[in-house]
Amino acid sequence: MEEANMTTQDSWNESSEVAKVRRPGWGDLYLKEDWWAIWIGIGIMVIAVLLFANGSTFLKSLAINPGGLKWTSFGQLTDHFSQHAGMYSLQFVTWLVVFGVTTHIMGIKLSQFVPSFVFLYIMAIIMFAIAGWANAAQFNLEPPLVALVVGLVIANFVKLPRWMDAAFRVEYFIKLGIVLLGATFPITLVLTAGPVAIAQATIISLVTCTTIYFLGTRVFGLDRKLAAVLGVGGSVCGVSASMAIAASVGAKKDHL
Repeated sequence: MEEANMTTQDSWNESSEVAKVRRPGWGDLYLKEDWWAIWIGIGIMVIAVLLFANGSTFLKSLAINPGGLKWTSFGQLTDHFSQHAGMYSLQFVTWLVVFGVTTHIMGIKLSQFVPSFVFLYIMAIIMFAIAGWANAAQFNLEPPLVALVVGLVIANFVKLPRWMDAAFRVEYFIKLGIVLLGATFPITLVLTAGPVAIAQATIISLVTCTTIYFLGTRVFGLDRKLAAVLGVGGSVCGVSASMAIAASVGAKKDHL
């Protein structure tokens, strides 16, 4: 009996130690992607306000891409890149430094991140270049769709080395995108929509989320955390909402 009690006590102590290790702390402020997405987003917004107040267009150079070029020949595409080589170089270096430094702080090796990020950046430029084709709209060749198709092909037919995962920080990039997307949403739009529109959106979101969650857990027997991710994702705005709620309910990575 004493041995059983000691074993139980030891197990409880081990569980307590694990709980203490997993307990959120101040280190999360610089070791978690969620917080870095917030810090970078706030930093970009502050810098943007300061630059705008001084009449600078520096940030526009960081958003350059061939997506709106509407090119009809490779010559036009080549001329575009040659004329704006400096802006593309600045864009690449800026994001390489931002993501390289932050991921290194989170424990990612720069020797793996840098070459992987170079590959990722080149692929992103190619996606936008394809979308910038004059006839791309006829085939719905938008950057996200092109990237999805190319990603599926690479994932299923091309074996990339494991170290390249260092820059494939999908959640990190999306989280930062969510922060910046929220920064571009004017609160005046909500106010001008009126109470009726806000009430309608609220009711629809709540009913949809509750319905999906109920069917997922009671009818299909899904895990509650997975059902919560599906419910919020289906009722709000898909990927962004799913990632936000996943962190809140402690969902597994597979649930996303």
